[in-house]
Amino acid sequence: MNEEKQYKHHPKILAVAGKGGVGKTSLAAVMVKLLVEVYPDKKILAIDADPAVGLSTALGVDVAMTIDDIRKEVVSTVENGDTKSAMELLGEAEYRIYDALVEQDGYAFIAIGRPEAAGCYCKINTYLKAVISMLSDNFDYVVIDGEAGIEQINRRVMEKVTHLLLITDSSKKGTQVIKTIKNVADELVMYEKVGAIANRIPDESVLSLMDTGDIPILAGICADSELTEYDLTGKNVFYLPEDAKIVQGARKALVELGIF
Repeated sequence: MNEEKQYKHHPKILAVAGKGGVGKTSLAAVMVKLLVEVYPDKKILAIDADPAVGLSTALGVDVAMTIDDIRKEVVSTVENGDTKSAMELLGEAEYRIYDALVEQDGYAFIAIGRPEAAGCYCKINTYLKAVISMLSDNFDYVVIDGEAGIEQINRRVMEKVTHLLLITDSSKKGTQVIKTIKNVADELVMYEKVGAIANRIPDESVLSLMDTGDIPILAGICADSELTEYDLTGKNVFYLPEDAKIVQGARKALVELGIF
């Protein structure tokens, strides 16, 4: 009983991963939209962990500062040999991260930026990861839009992802990538639930032909010209209608995972 009580204070952290070009970012954005609608009284955080920084566009957020900008400031101070102020900067990084948070209507947003190879600055990256982990403790739901592969999410952003959402299209390559990501996640991430969304499929009949191994397919989403238009024009997904295929599919997946 005690353990369960304790668990309730932990945020539900949803990581969205898969190969490039399968619509991860649009789905992550729609999930943020749905969480805001379903849980107006909860604290929700969207983290853009993809160096391409697409989530901010899909959500219509202006990003002024990223986590990596803060890291670079610390690194340049270290390079200048000014270790005292580097340590001070690390101490300040926590507050600066709060500065980098963009408050939106119903949720907060932060971008990781474009991290370079850790090199000899891995301690700083580790520290920043700890800061982000601490930040997530202030939220009930966290949605991470990651780049292909889970290692980056595991090392740079979170020690623990609770829900792993693997996005694929109907291609063999897409399903192979999500199986690989799950294998990596089994080693590196202490996730509680995993599932796949088959996105941009020609029709539902292909679902039975898709080999996702032991990953359950939570929802199949047929190709949607309306969403393509949103993608092309950079429109905020919050304006997508409730009956849009991607909105219905994302909702079904979140229900299947027990989020709703």
